[in-house]
Amino acid sequence: MKKRSAFTMIELVMVIVVFGIVASIGAEIVASLYTNYLRTRAINQLQSQTEITLEQIAKRLQYRIKDSVRASDDNGTTWSALPSATAGFGIIEWIGISNESFLGEHNGTSIVPGWSGLIDMDSNNTKFATKTLETPGSRLDFANDIIKALTNNAVAMDGTAGAIPPAIIFKGIKLGTFANYYPPTPTYENNVSCIANNCAANRTTFSLPNGLSNLNGNANGDLYEQYYLVHTAYTLVPVGANANDYNLTLVYNYQPWAGETYANGTTSVLAEHVSTFRIRQDGDIVRIKLCIHDNNQSGSFDFSACKEKVIY
Repeated sequence: MKKRSAFTMIELVMVIVVFGIVASIGAEIVASLYTNYLRTRAINQLQSQTEITLEQIAKRLQYRIKDSVRASDDNGTTWSALPSATAGFGIIEWIGISNESFLGEHNGTSIVPGWSGLIDMDSNNTKFATKTLETPGSRLDFANDIIKALTNNAVAMDGTAGAIPPAIIFKGIKLGTFANYYPPTPTYENNVSCIANNCAANRTTFSLPNGLSNLNGNANGDLYEQYYLVHTAYTLVPVGANANDYNLTLVYNYQPWAGETYANGTTSVLAEHVSTFRIRQDGDIVRIKLCIHDNNQSGSFDFSACKEKVIY
């Protein structure tokens, strides 16, 4: 009879021990790989979120009325010019150029700007007596449609019921400080509409229902060849009791030239779990630093991503 060989009890025990060691090592490797994946994903998400938030802020600050930027450290009770604001001034406000309406629409042949930014000083349509300004190259009907769409009909040049007119701000020398852009006495802005509230028939002529602002004291008011059209101001407001963990919100769709403050605007959350938001101005250059942290959402670790951006 042929003798059969088999594993001994000791051999079986050794095999089981070896498999157990391999399995434990494998489990540690898998756990380590998964942990590293969570950390890498958290870091990538934070970096992307920080970059996107900074880009959103920069796009709006890029098209700002530069001498309208101001900062507050007490929820808007008092304000300071941004260059002289310290680290505690966390609320930042400015009036934005209506860049979307400037870009205009397609007229069937080409893209036409909604407003040109130029006043024809010699035109028969530019008159102090009739309170009209000729802006050649403009399509105020395009600008009006875009502004109404952006503000949900809250701002319009065609007499829409309940709407506030946009304003023009001239590129001339400004007298005074940032305070002249905001309530209670906004003096730089000039409300504008279309003649007879008909933008389609009066595509290149502004009507000034309240006339021109008069900073220089003459009888006619202040008029310059170049202007900006504006339909909203913007405010960045940190919201939250924790100085190292709060939401950064953007307030928009309010009109200081109509006596409104950012309390009248629409609020949108730009970023959650912000740990640092710093903004300072040197001359016409604005520098922003933003840090967002993970708040332990991806495990027992709390990563933070910080980025900076410069706006001219």
